Amino acid sequence: MRHITLDAIRDAATRVYGGAIRTPLIRIDLTGGPVTYPLAELYLKLEVLQPIGSFKIRGAYNAIRQLSPAELAQGVWTVSAGNAAQGVALAARKAGARCSVMVMDTAPDTKIQAIQRLGASIVRATYDECWRTVEQHRSDRMTGVFVHPFDDDRFIAGNGTAGLEILEDLPDVDAVVAPIGGGGLLAGVAAALAALRPQARVFAAEPATAAPLAASLAAGAPQYFPSWQASFVDGAGGKSVLPTMWPLLQGLAGSIVVSLDEVARAMRLAADRAHVIAEGAAGCAIAAALSGRAGTGKVVAIVSGGNIDLPKFASLVGACS
Repeated sequence: MRHITLDAIRDAATRVYGGAIRTPLIRIDLTGGPVTYPLAELYLKLEVLQPIGSFKIRGAYNAIRQLSPAELAQGVWTVSAGNAAQGVALAARKAGARCSVMVMDTAPDTKIQAIQRLGASIVRATYDECWRTVEQHRSDRMTGVFVHPFDDDRFIAGNGTAGLEILEDLPDVDAVVAPIGGGGLLAGVAAALAALRPQARVFAAEPATAAPLAASLAAGAPQYFPSWQASFVDGAGGKSVLPTMWPLLQGLAGSIVVSLDEVARAMRLAADRAHVIAEGAAGCAIAAALSGRAGTGKVVAIVSGGNIDLPKFASLVGACS
C-alpha cells in the first residue's frame, strides 16, 4: 500500500518555505445573515495568499528542490489547469531550470498570463490530451523531466505541510475539507492528520459536474466519471481517480458533492465575510463545509486557490442572492 509518512511531510517542511509561505487560518462569522448554517465553527485555510495564489507551490517546490543538477539541466515540465503550472514554473525559476507546461484548454486567462509571467513556455492541449498525460506520466510533445502535478510522493508531502499548519493553529480540529482534482492536496493533508490527529475526519469536495471520487468511494475502486462536464470549477473534479492515487484516497471520510450554484454562493460568502477571492475549486471546499456533511464541530475548508478571471468571479458572485 502506498503511504506518505509524517517524516516525509516534516522533511518537506524544512524545504518548502523557500518558495511557499505559512498561510493563516481564520474563523469566518456565519451569523447574522439570511441563511442559517448547520455548523458552529468554520475556518478557512487561506492558500490564496501563496505567492502564486495557490497551494501548489508547496508540492512543486518540494519536488523540484529534490531534483539533481543533471535533472535540472534537462529542464522540467508539467501538465496543468493552471495552478500546478505556476507552482512548477516558480520553483523551476528559483532553481535556475527551464520550464514548459502543457496547459488545459479550460484554463482561465488569468492563469495563462501568470504562467507566462513566470517565464514558462506554454503548450496548448485539449482537456482529454492533458488527462491522458496525467494518467500515463508522459507525452511525446514534451521534453525534460516530468514533474507530475499530483501523483508524486514528493509533491504530496509538500502539500501535506498545509496539514501541519492547520494542526498547529487548531489542534482540536474536527474535520478538514479540501477540493480534489487529482488528489495530491487531500492525500498530503490526510497523511498529516492521520499521524497527528487521527480522530479528525478529512473530506473531499467535488462539483456535481465532475465527481469521480464519490463514484469511486461508492464502488470501492477507482472509477471514471462518464458525465463529466467542464465548468468554472476548473481546479477540481477530474475525469477519473487514478489507480495509483486510490490507496491514498480510499480511506477518506467521504466526498461531498455540491452543485455549481452552491459553489458560487460559497464564493460570494467568502468575499462578503472574509474579503477573500476564492476560485471555483476553493469555493467547492467552502460549499461542502457549509453543507454540514463534514460535521458540525470545528471544520476547516482549505481555500486552495484564488486564480480566477475577475470578470468571471464578478459574474458568479453577482448572480447569487
